Amino acid sequence: MIKDFYIKNMVCDRCIKVLRDELNAHTIELLNIELGRITLDVQDSDTTEILVSILDKNGFSLIDNPELHLVEQIKIELIQLLKHLPLQIEQKLSSYLESKLHKDYFKMSKLFSTNESVTIEKYFIKLKIEKVKELIQNQALNFTEISQLLNYSNINHLSRQFKRETGMSLSEYKSAQKNDRTSLDQIV
Repeated sequence: MIKDFYIKNMVCDRCIKVLRDELNAHTIELLNIELGRITLDVQDSDTTEILVSILDKNGFSLIDNPELHLVEQIKIELIQLLKHLPLQIEQKLSSYLESKLHKDYFKMSKLFSTNESVTIEKYFIKLKIEKVKELIQNQALNFTEISQLLNYSNINHLSRQFKRETGMSLSEYKSAQKNDRTSLDQIV
């Protein structure tokens, strides 16, 4: 029987690789894998038990609630949006999510805030700040280039948001050469 499983905290290509390798090691037939979802050919209840064990061992979990699945889909859409720079979003974030997930933004926003204790917009800002940290650490771009890549109206807007989120200026962060980035599955 072919079955989709929705996975919490599956936020990057490494997550996909880890789960693919683990499932292959257990000779479970993996039909499809993408961020937040695995499709398996489930032969018996042991397959599901093994999957749950693999997920638990690697910091993931099954999502069996449709509302939590939508929250995870929102996170994945926002993470995917930041994978390809320059950030190109020609519409409001609310309209973007509505078009991608085919749900009413007001309902998505309320559900997200209730479950994550942060608004979708605030979550997206946190994701963008983590991307800024990554770009600063790569040392290939200056602050103006980073602000342009992430679609900030100007460097001052980025600077204010960065300071508000991290407590440090962009220059202070760059000088400290810290690697205090938050992993994407820990952002809330």
